Amino acid sequence: MLRIGKFDLHNRLFVGTGKYATYEIMQAALAASGCQVVTVAVRRERLIDKQGRSILDFLDLSKFIILPNTAGCFSAEDAVRVALLGRDLLEKQKNPGANWVKLEVLGDKKTLLPDPMGSLEATRELVKEGFTVLCYSSDDPIAARRIKEAGAASVMPAGSPIGTGQGVLNPLNISLCLETLKEGDANYPVIVDAGVGTASDVAIAMELGADGVLLNTGIAHAKDPVKMASAMRLALESGRLAWESGRIPKKRYATASSPFDGVISYIPGE
Repeated sequence: MLRIGKFDLHNRLFVGTGKYATYEIMQAALAASGCQVVTVAVRRERLIDKQGRSILDFLDLSKFIILPNTAGCFSAEDAVRVALLGRDLLEKQKNPGANWVKLEVLGDKKTLLPDPMGSLEATRELVKEGFTVLCYSSDDPIAARRIKEAGAASVMPAGSPIGTGQGVLNPLNISLCLETLKEGDANYPVIVDAGVGTASDVAIAMELGADGVLLNTGIAHAKDPVKMASAMRLALESGRLAWESGRIPKKRYATASSPFDGVISYIPGE
């Protein structure tokens, strides 16, 4: 069980709802992923498709908890406004996800990396507004710590830039983020967010000790999104199990599986 704020989650895979070719493919992929939490960009142009259909009509709210996100926001002020809009929208639908938000305050359109100052400002404001804030961050452990100190219920360091599919580019920094954020609070939830390209990226993040992984493009833009969603689900389970099992330490030289001493020599004819 993963606890974030007041939310108790039985699944550690968070899946986005954008970039799918059709809503029907999205539905099938979400089901195959086994996820409990789905992220939805709140901006109106992302909620409604070209045919005027709402994405919320294709999400079974009895199965999924909606995590509204502030994707596309480049200032703290804009992110706070969008978060409040998302809460109002979900409160009307009586969805339990109304009081939390995945916060993104981006620095520029080229890298889509987080604006550290804007993220801090928006986190503080949304916490005052009563939100459970899950904040997208760089993999800088100092920036991650500042966001936690600002009141974020979870910090979400990037594996690599959004949509790049490069996986966890800097495992050391992710490990440092985990160490820093969990110091004094081993249960503080850290979710690796962004850059996942395939199942092995999810396994690596979980083997480092992450509490969960959030992804979107890796499934939505796969040749077969439904199969990839299944692969991501299995990779998360495998990576988590490996972390809990405790891997062997890495060594410079080989260690024999069988002892050299006491080996009985066999000489033919004797």
